[in-house]
Amino acid sequence: MSHVLGQDGAAGGASPAALPRAPVQALDPRARILGAVAFALVTVALDSLWVLLLPLVLAGVALAASRLPVGPTLKRMAMMDGFILVLLVLLPFTVPGPAAVTLFGWPASWAGLEQAAAIALKANAIVLMLLTLVGSMEPTTLGHALARLRVPLTLVHLLLFTVRYIAVMDAEYHRLRRAMKTRGFRPGTNGHTFRSFGYLIGMLLVRAFDRGERILSAMKCRGFTGHLPLLDSLRFGARDAVFGAALAAGLGLLLTLDTLHAPPV
Repeated sequence: MSHVLGQDGAAGGASPAALPRAPVQALDPRARILGAVAFALVTVALDSLWVLLLPLVLAGVALAASRLPVGPTLKRMAMMDGFILVLLVLLPFTVPGPAAVTLFGWPASWAGLEQAAAIALKANAIVLMLLTLVGSMEPTTLGHALARLRVPLTLVHLLLFTVRYIAVMDAEYHRLRRAMKTRGFRPGTNGHTFRSFGYLIGMLLVRAFDRGERILSAMKCRGFTGHLPLLDSLRFGARDAVFGAALAAGLGLLLTLDTLHAPPV
């Protein structure tokens, strides 16, 4: 979730509680998760390059309905694009086919350009929809919704505890770094620096393990039996039914258009 959630758990760096009430925030979290998964599956299955523009449009409409800050959200999408940029650049030069352009003696094929464009459209549409539907949830709400959807409780607990204690471990890391600076440590490109950072990581792991043992003991003293109580009462309503029907109609239209634009075999 690090590409989807900000430090305070919201897409775009804004707390979901501080966001203005929007149609997307009024939906049941389970409907939002299922909608994002269905959208991703259908988008990945599309083949027509022109039809792939429509999922990006739908994701943009969802972004407008969520009232998330557009600038920070698009900035997070750009971070994702940075990971696949090398793939998109190299793909036209590695896929065989008629050359569209030649750079420094290397031909770039039309087929490679089409595949790179298709990957870029799919990735951006899916990530934007995830940021809109799932990234705008509180992490605890996301965990409870996943538990209601019968996701293994071990994964749900891992998510909830990670969200709860990652800030604690970040504070512990900065405390150790301050202790190193007060002792005159200045990083450089030498063996002493590498050993010092190795000791830092090792000490952080040891303290994380010790803190985890103390937290588990404290939870057991309070009656923890391996299951966290789910206090959220999630219920599907008429608004969720309308959202599901509209999304199903839109995804069905995408599949139909993709079938009509499919090249003859």
